[in-house]
Amino acid sequence: MPFIVGRRDATAEPRGRIRAATRETFQSLRTRNFRLFFGGQLISQVGNWQTLVAQTLLVLSLTNSGVALGILAAAQFGPVLLLGPFAGLIADRSDKRKLLLTVQVIAMVQSFALAGLAFTGRPPLLAIYAVATVGGITMAFDNPARRSFVVEMVPEGDVNNAVSLNSAMMTASRVVGPVLAGLLITTVGFGWAFAADGLSYVAVLVALSLMRPSELRRAPATPRGKGQVRDGLRYARRTADLWVPLVMMAIVGTFAYNFQVVFPLFVIRDLGGNEGTFTVLFSVVSVGALVGALAVARRRSIDVRTVSLSSLAFGVSLAAMAVAPSLAVAFPLGLLVGFGSIAFLTASTAIVQVRSAPEMRGRVLALQAMVFLGSTPIGGPIVGWISQDFGARYGVGVGAVAALGAGAWGLAAERRGRSAAMTSAEADMATDEALAELGGQSAPPDIATRVA
Repeated sequence: MPFIVGRRDATAEPRGRIRAATRETFQSLRTRNFRLFFGGQLISQVGNWQTLVAQTLLVLSLTNSGVALGILAAAQFGPVLLLGPFAGLIADRSDKRKLLLTVQVIAMVQSFALAGLAFTGRPPLLAIYAVATVGGITMAFDNPARRSFVVEMVPEGDVNNAVSLNSAMMTASRVVGPVLAGLLITTVGFGWAFAADGLSYVAVLVALSLMRPSELRRAPATPRGKGQVRDGLRYARRTADLWVPLVMMAIVGTFAYNFQVVFPLFVIRDLGGNEGTFTVLFSVVSVGALVGALAVARRRSIDVRTVSLSSLAFGVSLAAMAVAPSLAVAFPLGLLVGFGSIAFLTASTAIVQVRSAPEMRGRVLALQAMVFLGSTPIGGPIVGWISQDFGARYGVGVGAVAALGAGAWGLAAERRGRSAAMTSAEADMATDEALAELGGQSAPPDIATRVA
């Protein structure tokens, strides 16, 4: 009997650690509103990734052009660049749950419109671009509202965890969505892939409707006034913990996050694969991203150094992918690319959501969406042209250089900020010593002014 008890105690400790780690990783799901949000978004985002991948493959099948894929990316994400600040201000002024309900209905109609075009057999390219632009408009308003809404659904201590789990959920949808898109495209056609996405919006609409508004931690609504968009920009510019990640995201977002442009060409032309192989590689990248998101979810705090190191890791993985000689090598490297990409995205998103003032959060998140998604209309055509004329390996390599450069700049900026903080602390100590030498007496006005 003592031996049995000993064995039971020996296994209990690892199990207890596993349970504790699981609780830490998924702690924000204890909140009912966030559970509803998480489940509805998981289903809807799977459909969203189906549409993004299906649109890419449809345009590629019609044109066989990297430039055409770059123009599609510009249509999908250009509205985020143009409307981002205004959309963020709307999010700060609005009831975010009601705003999301409206945006999701419009996005559902857009998916069904794409399905209708695809069912015609050979849809006009301009019509695809036009409907993709409508999707970009909904994305511009959805992004800041949805991401700032995450903060309102959970207790303050669970915000980091909820942000990371939200990223993990988005990433999990990237694992399933491309595979489903490939399956539907090769069996029943493009139209059904878009139609399935339209139906998936029912889940998120039901989830938002079932929430309890009284349990939300609503940020104070921003009253109407002049210059509020500029106020958001100035606020982000003077806050180093926000500005440095935003600049890094602008660089990386422009040149490195162009998977939907570069990877189809890379797989089909450089590695000798096909459309199905592309969707599988995309899902492998997403598996790595899911692991990375869950790893970041356990972190209690995020700083600029964390964001910079994750950018460097992303750059190294892209550099390795750029020289992959075959699909057999590209698949395991895809796990590393996914891990690095989501680690950078999650860290940069978390620091913006946590460090922003509540009344500014929507505008700052919209600014981040602008430099992340809105940079695609600039980087997408450039990287598409490079991949078309020089080879997709060069397109991947450009992303690697951008991520490595952004990470190195971020670390340098973090060191400068730390040195400035130390200098300020030393100045404060000198002030205290100077006042102490006065023996507790009031300093003459001129001395007090110089010390201050």
